[in-house]
Amino acid sequence: METNAISRRNFLKVSGVAGTALCLGFYFPANAKKGQMVATSGADHSGFEFNAWMRIDTDGKVTLTDHRAEMGQGSYQSVPQIIAEELEVDLKDVNIIFAKGDPVKYGSQITGGSSTIRGSYKNLLKLSATAREMLIAAAAAKWNVAPSDCYAESGNVIHRPSGKKFNYGELVTDASKLSPPQEVKLKKISEYKLIRKPLHRLDTPMKTNGEAIFGLDKRLPGMLFATVERNPRLRGKLKSFDDSAARKVPGVKQVFKIQMMVFNTTRDGVVVVADSTWAAMQGRRALHIEWDDSGFEHINTADIFKNHAELLNNEEGLSFKKQGEPDQIIGKAEKKIDVIYQTPYQAHSAMEPLNCIAHYQPDKIEIWGPIQAPDWVQGDISDKFKMPKEKVIVNMTFLGGGFGRKAFLDYTHEAVAISKEIGGPVQVVWTREDDIKQGPYRAGISYRGQGSLENGEISALKFKMAGQNIDHWNGPKRGEANDSTAEGFLKPYFDTIKNISFADVPYEMPLPNMWWRSVYASTNGFAYESFMNEMAILAGQDQLDFRRKYLKDERCQHLIDRMEEVSGWKSRKKNEGYGVAITECFETTVGQVVKVSRNAAGKVKIDKVWAVMDCGWYVNPDIVRAQVEGSIVMALGAATIHEITFKNGLVEQNNFYDYLMPRMSDMPSVEVHIMENTADAGGVGEPGLPPFAPALTDAIYDLTGKRIRKLPFNMNTI
Repeated sequence: METNAISRRNFLKVSGVAGTALCLGFYFPANAKKGQMVATSGADHSGFEFNAWMRIDTDGKVTLTDHRAEMGQGSYQSVPQIIAEELEVDLKDVNIIFAKGDPVKYGSQITGGSSTIRGSYKNLLKLSATAREMLIAAAAAKWNVAPSDCYAESGNVIHRPSGKKFNYGELVTDASKLSPPQEVKLKKISEYKLIRKPLHRLDTPMKTNGEAIFGLDKRLPGMLFATVERNPRLRGKLKSFDDSAARKVPGVKQVFKIQMMVFNTTRDGVVVVADSTWAAMQGRRALHIEWDDSGFEHINTADIFKNHAELLNNEEGLSFKKQGEPDQIIGKAEKKIDVIYQTPYQAHSAMEPLNCIAHYQPDKIEIWGPIQAPDWVQGDISDKFKMPKEKVIVNMTFLGGGFGRKAFLDYTHEAVAISKEIGGPVQVVWTREDDIKQGPYRAGISYRGQGSLENGEISALKFKMAGQNIDHWNGPKRGEANDSTAEGFLKPYFDTIKNISFADVPYEMPLPNMWWRSVYASTNGFAYESFMNEMAILAGQDQLDFRRKYLKDERCQHLIDRMEEVSGWKSRKKNEGYGVAITECFETTVGQVVKVSRNAAGKVKIDKVWAVMDCGWYVNPDIVRAQVEGSIVMALGAATIHEITFKNGLVEQNNFYDYLMPRMSDMPSVEVHIMENTADAGGVGEPGLPPFAPALTDAIYDLTGKRIRKLPFNMNTI
């Protein structure tokens, strides 16, 4: 961030407003990679919006424009908690609104990569402290006293010697005329009153009383409703359809063909538009459609993983990272292992299925819905419909989960195309079956791990991965190794293991694949950490002690100490299985210990999970714990319960009756511990997922002697 001493005249030219509120934010000049801080402005109360993230009105109320989506990860609470801390206001006086899609005003708005807090917390702290100091200066000038004799508290500036005070609202007009200080003093962690405190979330009441507006809740005057029957095979075409029965369904207004681009592949479908979602669904069921599925391969899951194995055994792949001579050393080693791991395709399965409202008009396009990347949607719609970006208005609602799926651009494009066809606003609703059967999915990935030991020490490691690469859909990165080949593998290993290599064996497949919670770390973590556990066993060493030798980084050492302490690792009992894994993604390291045992019926059960997260600077410990717990739920499902499979080119799963979710009875006790330090903030929403599966399978090996290298597996058959 650069503090910009922009003149009041120039700022008002940029914002186009003037008035009596104090506005603070960031200005993103064209093509700028980072924003310039703008810490003074006037603004009226006419409901305008510009590049400010925060505005203080004459009634003392603070309005915060949240540039990222709220999909359950807690930014709706964490961002105002940061603001309120340094601004010295009560959380109840902070009003939050979602920003519209606009990268010029807000920079990147993608909610992904666990980036909301780690990417903006320093700016937000300084922004808030700057506002506080300007308000203090305005009050001091009114009293003709030194600013050092004044302090801020609960939305007031107080004169320490006399006890006199002004409410912030009384000061905003004067404060908006001041030049912002170039440097402000931020609080020490020990001085925090709100940050690092388990405050109740601001969005909980509105989500439980129905006040919160999700995509499906939004309504527009004259809006119609649509569903789409899409070809169940992505590359299939529409041969013909009979809509005579569908048009007889009460409420059905129109039926027509639609064709969408999904990456570089065309998806055919038939749209049913009606005066209610129910009528549209009934009309869709009455359609008689003949698909043309000729001329392309119909995929089977078994063939995918057979091809993976052949590639891993016969191809060296594209080198991602190499140091030393691992091939030479492994080739002549006497003590070594060579194994393959498999991880399945997975659906995102957010509780809220896809939906989007669009209103296409000749002079503008407006969208409402659960959208993870409003700036991407704005750019995509602008390009595809030849509409100037400033005429494409993207409104975010609350999201009922996203996990990466709602950052994709197909469902928003589809809604706009349908609106254009019917000449009015429309809400397009996907069913659960649509969501599961259409994708995109987390790609199934296979890994080959090779390693050798010499005198009980790792002499070399070699990893290869084979599976779909998200970047290859876009064309330009074909021929390059997957950028995430080593994601999840801790960086300190590279400092202590002299001979190591990672390679990506490209595997092209016309199945739409997309980001999924923790992205490639969710599959890499299982393979790489399972392999480290196997290497420890081969060396005859304790798994945590084995890692301690190679993770010399001070933070990793403290993390391992904490894992041992909270789990009682050194005092494990017989007839109990303990497993461990440590992964890193999005600048956060998470270690997990899983304990298993057999129940009275002899079945293996998960007794407890201890998770230790080092995310550096953090905001709300309750949100951190909730995100780790949620990650473990999702990891449990992906490891032991559900997968997406293909037979004759069709997805075999339909809904939650055959793509099962973990139940409360499946969940073990989970204990989350947060490392306390002053390091920069890392991500929280995703890093808790990758270590669970390798820790679980390691615990099962410890209890049963059975090594699991393929996911998912059935806990009842171990």
